[in-house]
Amino acid sequence: MPASYLLFRRGGSVLLQLRQGTGYRDGYWATAAAGHVEAGESAVQAAVREAREELGIEVAPGDVVPLTAMHRSNGGGRPVDERVDFFFLCSAWQGEPRIQEPDKAARLEWFSLDDLPDAVVPHERYVLERLRTGLPPILAFGFADAIGGERLQP
Repeated sequence: MPASYLLFRRGGSVLLQLRQGTGYRDGYWATAAAGHVEAGESAVQAAVREAREELGIEVAPGDVVPLTAMHRSNGGGRPVDERVDFFFLCSAWQGEPRIQEPDKAARLEWFSLDDLPDAVVPHERYVLERLRTGLPPILAFGFADAIGGERLQP
């Protein structure tokens, strides 16, 4: 199941939303615009759509810069537990980001990459912590032979 994540960066800070009412990692901070890629939609189109739906802003497809792809496992052992996540970076958009889905997001805040909140969705934290130093084109996360039972180093 593919998903697109659009990281908004302003200097050394990233925009995160506090999840609520979703049933997945509620109470955790997450990428401000992210979601599943819909049928007939490219990963870039999904990122642009999610920015509009979740933040009320317009992002040009040319401003969606590929960052990394992550092959991720939720550890359930079923095919539906395997995910492919496309992470993109964006530093230009039109409009002021604001919560558009208050039933799914409680807050929206800029955080320094050097001072992320404690509760960040784990696979997203993995990417954010490596954003300053650079990321390989493909990451793996959450497989059984992962370091500490949680991560497989690229």
